[in-house]
Amino acid sequence: MSYSDFKTLDKAINDLNLNLEESHDLFANIVPIQPSQRLKETLEETLELATNISTEKARSELIITPVLLEVRRMFQGKIGYFSGNSFNVDDSRGLNGVCDFILSASENQLIITAPVITLVEAKDNDLRQGLGQCVAEMVAAQVFNERKGKPQTIYGVVSTGTLWKFLMLEGQTVKIDRAEYFITQIEKILGILAQPFKIIFSS
Repeated sequence: MSYSDFKTLDKAINDLNLNLEESHDLFANIVPIQPSQRLKETLEETLELATNISTEKARSELIITPVLLEVRRMFQGKIGYFSGNSFNVDDSRGLNGVCDFILSASENQLIITAPVITLVEAKDNDLRQGLGQCVAEMVAAQVFNERKGKPQTIYGVVSTGTLWKFLMLEGQTVKIDRAEYFITQIEKILGILAQPFKIIFSS
């Protein structure tokens, strides 16, 4: 098994012995962050292009990557950014394989270093199809951090580029925000993505 074998949210919750909570306002208190002029101009150029190409690869490269790099710039490069890297944590539980995107609270770029904070799963059309895989990757990040003595709340994202859905993992409980955020709500998306790093770097 690997992350990609967790085809549904139900499978991930059951196989990984998790509890599920759904919330209408999981990120209600998040402070929105205005995008930089650089990101605005990038999305003006790439958003329509990615939508017209309409492949997972195009949406990942042209929409998701610029947004994640914006978060990295907010923290002056103190965030590790990884795309398409293997993240093999526990083969016996299926916690192995390639993650679309990983953000860590570390400047290291040659290797993934704890604490891993956010995992982003890119999906072409249906966000629901990515929830199970994203949850499995979040559990792997939790195990990885704990082994390194750096436990953290894990954030997860499933995104089509134009649509974003956020999750949190605390202990054995996965919390899923019922809201889905459109790329036009970029201020809210940036606020949620930046929140765990704000907490870490301010402590």
